[in-house]
Amino acid sequence: MPIDINNAQDVYKDAGDNINFTTLLLKRTNQGAELEAVQELAERIPAVIRSMNVRYPKAYLKVTFGIGSSAWDYLFPAAAKPKELVDFEQIEGPKYTAVATPGDLFFHVRAHEMAVVYEVMDQLMQFIRPVTTVADETHGFRYFEGRAVIGFIDGSENPDPGEAAEYALVGDEDPEFIDGSYAFAQKYIHNMKAWNKTTTEDQEKTIGRKKYSDLELSDEEKAKNAHNVVSQDNDGGVEHKIVRMNVPFSNPGKEVTGTYFIGYGHYTVTRRMLESMFTNSDRLLDFSTPITGAVYFVPSKSILDKISAGEL
Repeated sequence: MPIDINNAQDVYKDAGDNINFTTLLLKRTNQGAELEAVQELAERIPAVIRSMNVRYPKAYLKVTFGIGSSAWDYLFPAAAKPKELVDFEQIEGPKYTAVATPGDLFFHVRAHEMAVVYEVMDQLMQFIRPVTTVADETHGFRYFEGRAVIGFIDGSENPDPGEAAEYALVGDEDPEFIDGSYAFAQKYIHNMKAWNKTTTEDQEKTIGRKKYSDLELSDEEKAKNAHNVVSQDNDGGVEHKIVRMNVPFSNPGKEVTGTYFIGYGHYTVTRRMLESMFTNSDRLLDFSTPITGAVYFVPSKSILDKISAGEL
């Protein structure tokens, strides 16, 4: 059975101009009421998207909704489970740790207009707010020329647009959950003072690319633990990819600036990438500290229909 991008959520599109990442925890006080709320949410998501696209067709709204492993077990104890859906386990490297943090429900909402992002999240939260608490809410933005907030072009390692769905979506390996995806969400805080004091040449060696032109450096020019070297997954001698989106966020008055990383694809691939980054002490981690880390299954539209109908 081939994948059907029309049955998939927005997991292979661009990160957007204005972005809201929200991580929720179920209260776990009344499973029946919480299940009903999630079922109504699953029913309402497509309608909210359709309505907003009619009202603001040029906003290019994209919405992704995911469910964590523990939440799946709690909400659907008798249902089959996506093969790669597990709780993220932290990765301890020789210098740095990829922390694991709790997350039951996850939203990635983006659009050209922040008003549209706000309206969508406000509407969706009406159905889920009574049974959840907010673990994290981060508002991101598109930086100049689509660069990461550290100044480098973002997304150079992404698969070509025509191939993105192939990497992002579940296929025949898990036919019951085909057209779904896995989202790995990780929030980083940057030491911008230290980064800005680093010479452009050293920054380029850290990333493995030229800062202005985005041209890749030769292997001899890169640091051995350059970001674009150790963040690859070459399992079995083949480079495996995911759809990566790095979204800047900042509270300048508090001198808090960072990147919200979201990766869509097979979680096994993402896991190997992360293990390589942290066990090899990715040079970028000298300036960037992860403060969250969680994995979610992103149901296909047909699975959302089953959730709303109480068929899981």
